[in-house]
Amino acid sequence: MACGRCAVDREFLVTKKRPDYEGAPSPLRLVDLFAGGGGLTVGVAEAARRLGRGTEVALAVENDGRAADIYGLNFPRANLVRSSVEALFDGELTAPVTASERSIALAVGEVDVLVAGPPCQGHSNLNNHTRRQDPRNALYLRAVRAVEVLRPTLVVIENVPTVRHDKGGVVESATQVLKAAGYSVASDVFRLVEFGVPQRRRRHMLLASMDDRIDPSVMGRLGSTCDDHTERSVRWAIEDLVDQTTESGPDAASKPAPVNLERMQWLIDQDEYDLPNPMRPKCHHGSHSYTSMYGRLRWDAPAQTITTGFGCMGQGRFVHPAQPRTLTPHEAARLQTLPDFFDLDTRKGRGVWATVIGNAVPPLFIVHLLAPLLSALPSPAVPEAQLVDLTHEPPVPLALVGDSTS
Repeated sequence: MACGRCAVDREFLVTKKRPDYEGAPSPLRLVDLFAGGGGLTVGVAEAARRLGRGTEVALAVENDGRAADIYGLNFPRANLVRSSVEALFDGELTAPVTASERSIALAVGEVDVLVAGPPCQGHSNLNNHTRRQDPRNALYLRAVRAVEVLRPTLVVIENVPTVRHDKGGVVESATQVLKAAGYSVASDVFRLVEFGVPQRRRRHMLLASMDDRIDPSVMGRLGSTCDDHTERSVRWAIEDLVDQTTESGPDAASKPAPVNLERMQWLIDQDEYDLPNPMRPKCHHGSHSYTSMYGRLRWDAPAQTITTGFGCMGQGRFVHPAQPRTLTPHEAARLQTLPDFFDLDTRKGRGVWATVIGNAVPPLFIVHLLAPLLSALPSPAVPEAQLVDLTHEPPVPLALVGDSTS
């Protein structure tokens, strides 16, 4: 898989020295809500860097202290607020700005881009009890309230595809409120493998713009990642890490139960990718649709969606292609396109790493989705020498097209 665009993305992925995102000229002013460990911020900052611009994080909001710690390590100059988004933006939709919201808006100032990844568990198909009517679903609209208060030029709200079926109609409500506030709005579901991410993750994206030069209905849907191939594989992302495992830290795999070690060894020895029912737990012995669970990854295909359960073979297809073990946090981060310079904080435990990695928005998705839109944002001229060579980039983003496949 040798092409210019893959080379640029691969260099980003394996780089151990963090780029000086804040030091580049003409910095974009960014707000990141429900920021987690910072995957969305990395994506926007890298997209801006490739356009020769810097990034200034005017506000990042994260309520989970452990995730906020990791965000702060990776963006030490960010205005990081450890709070809930709903506590900061407390006004009702379409209502006048509250006193506390006015104070926040004055402190934050002008905003070029606002990104948000509201908690998605309430929309997940794995949440069988409160699916589509979970109170957390309303947090989606808190991001919209923040838009009303801060008035960013470009808005990006990311969530799971099933957010479209929320019983409260959060996407429809968000669209109506944003249009009433003067924004052009578009939303749809994207297959991230088409944007250079080596996994079969799908995400719903809502984009809105108040600048006539930015048409959110024209996103960076490229159809093909590169000129002569369409999908990046597990091999592309992690083959160089196969002999880098350690006893502890992000390069250590989870310690399996003896029965799971036996299952993983069988997959390797038999060169199989799906565990037969007799070797599965008893609840899988009959007819079931859980073929990915207890499965082995293929070198030359994308991974399945990387979740917080990547360290357990019973939670998905997370067995390494060549070794009887599950993915290490480092490998899972790579498959999420979190680059090697992304600091997971070795002082944290495996649970924190799993949460931050599994919940991250893959940065390369954001890079290739937003670069065409960010290039339209007004900025002083950038010296040509500071631009990343994108001569192998496919020209002209195509019109937004939905995808309804699973």
